[in-house]
Amino acid sequence: MQRFNIRVYGICINERQELLLSNESYRDLSFTKFPGGGLEFGEGMTDCLKREFMEEFNLEIEVGELFYLTDFFQVSAFSENDQVVSVYYRIKADQDSLDQLMNHQAGEEELHWVKLSELTEELLTFPIDKVVVQKLVSESN
Repeated sequence: MQRFNIRVYGICINERQELLLSNESYRDLSFTKFPGGGLEFGEGMTDCLKREFMEEFNLEIEVGELFYLTDFFQVSAFSENDQVVSVYYRIKADQDSLDQLMNHQAGEEELHWVKLSELTEELLTFPIDKVVVQKLVSESN
């Protein structure tokens, strides 16, 4: 069976010009990616992103403009029968809540900040995320 796996991610840049990233583990694989997750049947893209942040971090976010939508074929790293389509939105979150969250993290997903001036595609694991990093870097130059 072949299917689409739709992923929705948030691009959060704080006032210190730092980008929010997530370290995660799944099926004995550790990786760094943008925070977010999988679209569930019956929900919209922005609802998915809000739900993911609430489920994973107990954090309310404000979803802004669409930043990027996958424009090439990508097989899932976890299932050779899945085509990944990723959607990236700019988001905002309360800085104090994020700082507090980062000081008390425990679980499979750990958030951290990376300075935009130090951002490279090598910091992220997945091919689609690397394209997003290229776009962010070119935008900041």
